[in-house]
Amino acid sequence: MSDSIILGIESSCDDTSAAVLKGNIILSNIAANQEIHNEYGGVVPELASRAHQQNIIPVVRKAVDKANIQQKDISAVGFTRGPGLLGSLLVGTSFAKSLAMSLNIPLIEVNHLQAHILAHFIDDANPQPPKFPFLCLTVSGGHTMIVVVRDYFDMEIIGKTIDDAAGEAFDKIGKIFGLDYPAGPIIDRLSKNGDGNSFKFNKPRIENYNYSFSGIKTSVLYFIQKEVRKNPDFIKENLNDLCASVQQTLVEILMDKLEKAAEELNIREVAIAGGVSANSALREAMQKNAEKLGWNIYIPKFEYTTDNAAMIAMVAKLKFDRGEFTDLSVSATARYDIEEEGFK
Repeated sequence: MSDSIILGIESSCDDTSAAVLKGNIILSNIAANQEIHNEYGGVVPELASRAHQQNIIPVVRKAVDKANIQQKDISAVGFTRGPGLLGSLLVGTSFAKSLAMSLNIPLIEVNHLQAHILAHFIDDANPQPPKFPFLCLTVSGGHTMIVVVRDYFDMEIIGKTIDDAAGEAFDKIGKIFGLDYPAGPIIDRLSKNGDGNSFKFNKPRIENYNYSFSGIKTSVLYFIQKEVRKNPDFIKENLNDLCASVQQTLVEILMDKLEKAAEELNIREVAIAGGVSANSALREAMQKNAEKLGWNIYIPKFEYTTDNAAMIAMVAKLKFDRGEFTDLSVSATARYDIEEEGFK
């Protein structure tokens, strides 16, 4: 079973990705990005699905070629069923079903959020994988949540955002600053030349382990409007400090709840996952807590943080070993209820 070869397909948003996994080792992980969305300041669903249709065959072919295998060597096809943009998901789902049927091999559906967490178990994702149970801060453009991971398919969401996701907040605030989309990596880069203590923004007071990010977005907007009225060049003159201050505030919001959960649940195994886990300030905060609080931390390689098919293949491999296959009648779903699949 460990020598199974899994083809993973990911198409939940604007990246078309395919990966080949043998055992826990990634043989290839290919992605085609859709830069057209930069012109619109966000992902346009109709354009995304059209681009997936153009990209999926060449991306899968390249993944298979780079892995130095033939299609007949593939043991199963894993694909993202959801959550995500329905049009984008339909492209990946339809292709995966067709390929599995033509090769007469199992089809395996994967929950996109589950895959972000289980990416930690890819052979080269970490020096060593997390030990159960562990906490995972899963943070991206569409989701922000703290999950207790007791086993591969025994997870419990103990906190989540009640409005915007953290990645969404980065992008919306970046738009206020006049930055291109996606703004998160740009803010991260500019922050390195700024002082995070230059400007103070309000942090929300939300109960338990839940998050809220709409308030800081509004706080930044009103602050900028007020300052620009006094000095039209305020953003330009203070951009690095503004980015550093926003990033510092967002990371503090994320870490405050994660620290609270780790302490109250007495869990020292702590991981991050999702696109925002590539953020340098978040990674530094995790390192500091490892030293200060005695955490064993797990920070995945950059290539496994954003949407990628390697993580889809990893979950599909775990399901393959358990004999959990998907019927060909399956359909994509934009709101894949994570309570249904491996989450409590």
